[in-house]
Order: sequence, then C-alpha cells, then structure tokens
Amino acid sequence: MMRNMKSWTIRSLKDECGQILSWMTFLSVLITGVAGLTLDLGHAYVCYRQLQASTDAAALAGAWAMIQPGATTAGVTSEVDLYASTTNGANATSNLPSTTISTSFKCVTDSVMVAAPCAASGTDFNVIEVVQTATIPTYFIKMLSVMGINSAKSLVLRTTSTATMASGAYDQVNVAMVVDTTASMATSDSNCGAGATRNTCSLQGVETMLKDLAPCTASTSKSGVTCTAFDQVSLFTFPSMQANTASHDTTCPSTNPTILPYSVPTIGAIWSAPTGTAATYQISGYLSNWSSNNQVGGSLSTTSALTIATGGGGCTGMQTPGGDGTYYAGAIYAAQSSLVAAQAAAPTSRNVLIVLSDGDASATSAKITGSSGKSGTTYGAATDQCNQAINASTYAQGQGTTVYTIAYGAASSGCSTDTGSYAISPCKTLMKMSSGYNASTGAAPDFYSDSSASQNTGQCAAPTNPSLSLNGIFGAITAQLTKARLIPNNVT
Repeated sequence: MMRNMKSWTIRSLKDECGQILSWMTFLSVLITGVAGLTLDLGHAYVCYRQLQASTDAAALAGAWAMIQPGATTAGVTSEVDLYASTTNGANATSNLPSTTISTSFKCVTDSVMVAAPCAASGTDFNVIEVVQTATIPTYFIKMLSVMGINSAKSLVLRTTSTATMASGAYDQVNVAMVVDTTASMATSDSNCGAGATRNTCSLQGVETMLKDLAPCTASTSKSGVTCTAFDQVSLFTFPSMQANTASHDTTCPSTNPTILPYSVPTIGAIWSAPTGTAATYQISGYLSNWSSNNQVGGSLSTTSALTIATGGGGCTGMQTPGGDGTYYAGAIYAAQSSLVAAQAAAPTSRNVLIVLSDGDASATSAKITGSSGKSGTTYGAATDQCNQAINASTYAQGQGTTVYTIAYGAASSGCSTDTGSYAISPCKTLMKMSSGYNASTGAAPDFYSDSSASQNTGQCAAPTNPSLSLNGIFGAITAQLTKARLIPNNVT
C-alpha cells in the first residue's frame, strides 16, 4: 500500500511537472509572441515612416519636374522614380526590400490649394500623386504559428503623397515686365479673341501673370485687410515716352502718352524714376495692389494702375503708337536699375525680368538719343541693335536677375542693323537674351515662343518650351516663381 501510494505520488508529481513545463512553454511562446508583436509592429512603424518620407520626397520631386521647361509625363515619372524606395531609388533601404511605385497626374481646377493652371506645365497637369507599396517580413509574430495561430509572415505597407507645382509656397519676387508696344504689335491675332491684336493678347498674358503671383504676405492675404506687399510688379514698355504723360496709360479710358526718341539710361545708375519732361520707359512703379481680395487668383482690382494699363476692367489699356521703330536695350537697362532698387527695399526678394517682343530692332539714328558717333555694339549706337539687347540682358543676369524672354511674332530674319559677324535673327536674339541659354547644346530653358501666333509657326520654335500659348507661357513662368508643395490627398 505504501509502495503504491509512493508510486502514485511520484506519477502525480511527474504529471504536475509536465503540466507546469507545458504551461511554462506556452507562456514562453505567448510572451515571446506578444513581445515579438511589439517589436514587429515597432519595426513596421519605422518602415512605414521611411516609406512615407520617400513617397513625400518623390512627389515633391515630381511636382518640381512638372514646371521645368519641356516637361513630359514620362520625364516627370523618371524624376519621381529617382527619389523612391525602389531598388534604384535614392531612398532605397534594406528595411523596404520589395517596394513598388505608381505615379498618376491630375488637372485640378476647383481647389484653392492648387494655384497653378494646368497649362503651366508641358504635361498639362498641375498635381501629381505618388503611391508606394512595400512588403516587409515579420520576425516574431510568425512564431505564434507554433501554437496553431494563423500568424502573418509579412506585412504590406502603403503610402500616398500628393503634391502640386504651385500652391501658396512662393518666392518673393520683384518683376519688371517689359512689353513691346511698337507699331508691329498692332498685327492682328485672333487667338485671344475676335478682332484682337498682338498687343491685346500680350496684355491679356500679363493679366494671367498677375493672377498667378502673390500680391500680399500670407497674414494679409484676406479681403478687407491692408495688404503687406509680397510680390511686386512694375510695367515697362518701349518706345520711350515723356514721363509726365506716362499716366495716360494708367488712366481709364487710356490715351497715348507723348512719344520721345529712345533714351539711353546710364548702365548701373542708382535708380530714380524719371519725372517731368524726361524720357522714361516705366508705366508704373512696383505695385502689389492688383488683386481685389489680396489673394492669388483673385479678380483684378479695377483701380490698380497695372489692371488699367493692361486693359482690365473695360479700360483701353496701352496702345501701339509707333513711329520710332524698335530699340530695346535702353528699356532693359532701365528695368534692371529699378530691380536693384526694389530688391534693396526687400532684401529677401529676388529679381525677375520678363521681355515680350517680336525681337526685331532697327530704329534710325534720329530715334536714338546720343547715337551720333557711336558704332558697332556700343550701347546707344544705331548699329547692331539686337546684339546690344543681348548685352543688356547679359548685364542684368550678371547682377543676379533671372531673364525670361517671350518671342511673339519673332521672325527668322531681321535685325537689319546687325551685320557681318553680328548678323542675327530676331528669334535668335530673344533666345540668347534668356537666362540659361547654352550655345553648345541649344538649350534655352527661359525662352518661350507663342505657338498660337501664325507668324511664329516654323520660324521661332522654343527648343525647350514648345507648344505653349501666351497664357500658357505666363503660367509656366509664374509657376517657376513658386515652390512645389505637398497637399492633402483628398484634394484629388
């Protein structure tokens, strides 16, 4: 009896020990599984953040690429891929071993968060959406399968980023807008309305630019609030006019100011706006009052001199008096001097010069003040006038100004005063005037040519920025004055 009891006791202890060991094993697996769950999910969170960061970077890179000259959806997609977490992407990491990426484009016209028009990009889109998907392995969660639990051997992560090429993140700019209003700009161009002239279409393009710029700082971009100037625009034209009659262009209805021979402002002179009977090229000072509600995209204020001069609000706007031919080096030097003064008053701003013209220059010596005795490419001479314009633009670029040129009706022959080794066409003149022009490669990222004007067809194609209308050109330029920005995914 004692022997049997002893045997039973031993067996009981063995059973209990076995149960204890089983429970300990179970608890060990459970604890390991729970700990593993924490570690795996922690690892997944780190991976997710890495994936989201690279998706953001890829979307921003794509939005930036969309506003570059000659942008295409294929080229933008390639730029996106460069910043992805895929095998060949700059953000590839061993934490994300199998990542895929997809890119889609949108044209958004009904969101206040998307300011740039779709036509501002060669892609015809203004928003880009990037989606990345990555599969990562689990290390501890899968151990739960030992207990018969159907546990995940991997986790799928998916991130989405949406960006726009212009959505409120603006560089502060001072823009000197030089518009050719010589007689040649009276040529008809019905592409912007029945009975329209190239002058009318040019001024409509300037209005497009105004609507895309930020007139006021973020804190004052509200209706009824006093605007603290941010972007500023000054309007210049040629030929020269008598300073005390320049206001004729900013009075509604407008009348022609008194035209004077082309003046030759001193290169690099400290800016002082001409007054009285002196000759000037400036229609308005640097203004930020063009928006009726202080905001980007707002309707144009009918009391702004910029709106009146461009024919807004039913006003006549600048006309094409003619009679003096074309010589535009003086207008460029004057505009550059004014930009230096504008930047001095707003040290964080940058300067932009936009020249719209047909590019030809052939004023007679009688129409250029002080031209007597000057020859060659000497500033103020009646010879090599197109090359003088190139020199003036090069000077402005040397002072840090970005120069955009718009060929409007520019021909493949002309510039009759530029002869011999200086022979050049109006089209080539404007191309060489633009920032970034590369004679070796032919690249001209800041040169544009209006594709809708029949006189440009086959004569003055922009190699880097083809197939843009005037409004599209101004949209593309102003888009480059903004910064790519992430926007909520639900905008699209």
